[in-house]
This record gives sequence, structure tokens and C-alpha cells, in this order.
Amino acid sequence: MLDKVATDNVEQLMQDIGNRAKKAARLLATATTQAKNAALNAAADAILAATPDILAANAEDLANVEGKGLLPSFIDRLTLNEKRVAEMAEGLRAIAALPDPVGGVIAAWDRPNGLQIERVRTPLGVIGVIYESRPNVTADAGALCLKAGNAVILRGGSDSLLSSQAIHRCLSVGLAKAGLPVDAIQIVPVGDRAAVGAMLSGLNGAVDVIVPRGGKSLVARVQSEARVPVFAHLEGLCHIYVDASANLDMAVKIVLNAKMRRTGICGAAETLLIDRKVVSTHLKPILDALAAAGCEIRGDEAVLAAYPGVTAAQEEDWRTEYLDAVISVAVVEGIDGAINHISTYSSNHTEAVIAEDADVVARFFNELDSAILLHNASTQFADGGEFGMGGEIGISTGKMHARGPVGVEQLTSFKYRVHGTGQTRP
Repeated sequence: MLDKVATDNVEQLMQDIGNRAKKAARLLATATTQAKNAALNAAADAILAATPDILAANAEDLANVEGKGLLPSFIDRLTLNEKRVAEMAEGLRAIAALPDPVGGVIAAWDRPNGLQIERVRTPLGVIGVIYESRPNVTADAGALCLKAGNAVILRGGSDSLLSSQAIHRCLSVGLAKAGLPVDAIQIVPVGDRAAVGAMLSGLNGAVDVIVPRGGKSLVARVQSEARVPVFAHLEGLCHIYVDASANLDMAVKIVLNAKMRRTGICGAAETLLIDRKVVSTHLKPILDALAAAGCEIRGDEAVLAAYPGVTAAQEEDWRTEYLDAVISVAVVEGIDGAINHISTYSSNHTEAVIAEDADVVARFFNELDSAILLHNASTQFADGGEFGMGGEIGISTGKMHARGPVGVEQLTSFKYRVHGTGQTRP
């Protein structure tokens, strides 16, 4: 643990963290699968053993934000309990059980001149992860980066600093027990915003990529200031379109789950679109279910006419990631109207269509360009763990390198290995 003197100069502190991470990355790049898995499993054991300490730290974090007027969804993301701590430990074991991507041959081919060429997965190096409020990201991001052979610098939100530090201590225990460098997973020990700026500068070449995980303002700052590549995790402005061919019972169940299972996650549905052809049959049952679950409904004129008493939606509602028990609802002219609305307002994160018409589903999949598209399933499946990736460091809404859930494979790059038998180029 860094002492008070060491944390007084944030710039010096961050450069020291970066230098140590770069050194650790070189060692980690050649670490065996067995050593990495041993570290993850030992860290999982340490998290379970430290559950009382983690929950005590989390209680202190929660006490520190009391009275600040934060949204219930923010408090939910910040809050840990025994079940969530156990899930963190299980998540580490799931990542340990994944195939090691490092050294995997992506493609191989022979050239007419006899050269044998391989494209092989390799670690990115040092990853900086900047996140807000979710202390569980400390475990998820640390574990994913480790499995992919990367060192990582974690900068959690000041609101969750104590919880994140308690979790980080368990990760350090796992690294030490496996004989890996403890500097492979470091956490910024101060809440000073200057630490974020230092990370975005690249720490004089120590940081290879930045992953922001948080609200629009955080991501905007990262994208604006970063001097290294960024895996953009923009807001999750997710849509569900209920087509005229949708099964009503299925639609009610899926929409309710997509919005209300956990309102504060990026895969929560924020806008519901309903085909005008089924307003008379589908709208009321779906909105009744949402209202009964405590969801505030903001509708366009067609919704207000068919379902009186809801709040009138404003233009800004179609552009808002609520992360709360609020949903905007619009009536659209079939699949054309749904695609036009989503193309106008989407953050390219996740969209879902509920339909039995195969042509509608094909158009939805082919004409929309979001990172994740679902058919007859809840948007809350937009999660690396649900994709079988063992977890995720975020959902990338960009189009370069990684897109969608960023798991262990997406945290690698590649290099070419070329084998010859004495060839020279004419």
C-alpha cells in the first residue's frame, strides 16, 4: 500500500504505477496458463475469505454517499452483498476455466515460395481501465486482463474506492500465491481526477489502451483527452421493437425483463417501439406490466391516445439513457419506422426485435448496425458472461478492434510468425 507521502504528487504516483505495470506486463506476457489460472483461483478463494472485510468497506462507501441525492440505480451499482461477492469469486473461476487466448494461432497459410505464415494472438500490454461506482469491475477487469496476459491499471470511482481497494487486495494475494508479479494488477489509490488525466496521457508510453466504463461524461472525457487507443463503451441507449407478428405473452415477458430486471445496467432497455398494427392488442398489456412493476412511462402522441395517464415524451427522452425505472415508448409504422427511429437515436449498443416474421427479423439484423442485436430475447443478455466469455470488461460500441462484449480474446492483439528455409526476396 502506498503511503500518504507517495500519493501527494499524483503525477509522480501515476508514472511510478505505469512503470511498474510495464515491467510486469513483460513478465506476464510469457506466464503459463497454469500460473494465470492458479492466480485467479487463489484470488477467488481470497475474495470469499475476505467477504466480511469487503462488505465492511462497501458499507463505508455507501455511508459516504448517503444524502448526496444519487439515483437509486447508482446506489444499486455501488452496493455489494454476500451474493454479489460470491458471484465475483465465481466470475474469477469462470475466467480461469476459459481457454488461454495467448499464443493461439488465428490463421496459418503457406506461400508459393515456401514461407509458412501464422497469425498468433498476443497480449496488448498495459491496459488502463477507468470505471465508475461498480466495485465488481475491479475483479472482472483485473481477471480478464490477467487471463489475456496483460498488466492492468484500475482507476475506480471515488465513491467506490474503499470497496475496490478491498477487492484489489484479494487479487494481489492471488498473484503472489501463483508467483506472478503483484504489479500486474494495480489500483490507483487516490480519487483525485488528475489521476485520470495522467492515465489518458499514456504515462509516457506505459499504457497501451484505455477502457472507460461509466456514464456519458466519463466516456466523452476519455475520448476527447486520450492519447492512446480507446475501447469506447458509450451509453447503452437500448431499444426493443415489438412487431405486428410478435407473440403477445412473449412480448410482455421480454419487455418487462429488459427494462426492470436491473434498470441500472447498460443492457437495460430505454425505449420501446410498438408496431401501429398491434397498438389495440399489445400496447396496454405491455404497459400495464411495466406500470405494475413501478416503471414510469413516457409516451408519444399515439401512446398517450391509446394509454391515457402516461407522461408525454419530449425529444430529449429519445436520447436519454435513464438507468432507472423509466422508459420512453413510441408507436412506429412497422419495421421501416422501427429501423428509422433506432438509426436516429441509438448509441449502437444493443437492440432487440420481438417478431415471428422471418423477413422482419432479417431486416432488423441486416439494416441496423449496433454491436448486439437480439431476436425474441431480452436486451439484458448483452453481457460477456451470458455470451460464454466468462465476463467482460465492457461493451465496445466502436467498430475498430473490439466490438460488443470485450472478453479475453478481445483483450489481445496479434503478430505474424513467418518460417522460412533460406528464402530471399528477388
